[in-house]
Amino acid sequence: MLYLLALLIGIVAGLRAMTAPAAISWAAYLGLLDLSGSWLSFLASPWAVGILSVLALVEFVTDQLPSTPSRKVPPQFGARIFMGAVCGAAIGSASGFWAAGLVLGIAGAVVGTLGGAAVRQRLAARFGRDLPAALIEDAVAILAALGIVWSL
Repeated sequence: MLYLLALLIGIVAGLRAMTAPAAISWAAYLGLLDLSGSWLSFLASPWAVGILSVLALVEFVTDQLPSTPSRKVPPQFGARIFMGAVCGAAIGSASGFWAAGLVLGIAGAVVGTLGGAAVRQRLAARFGRDLPAALIEDAVAILAALGIVWSL
């Protein structure tokens, strides 16, 4: 089950890069994910929760701007892969298999990045504009992250 959750949190990172680490940080802070003694234990700190939550909120706003670059350009894609890796590793570390979680998080981030872009493009074409598609993608990322956190 944790392997599936590591893959899914990677997909969330592919949709919204900062939503995944914010969700993982909240899970660790609330005691739903035990990261104590791991190299990711800093995610449970109030500072991490606050900073990552603010960054996730900022990302929701900046994603709506027309000047925001595509998620598929190297810096954006790389950030999503990195966040998927870290978040997958965090979930995997709960069972002692952080490396497997890291790999699954990366795989999920690639799927979420490319698949999310394709679905959003189709939705935007159907709506005739991007904003409704972006808001649906935001909702999917948030609800998926909440579901993953509560499944830990």
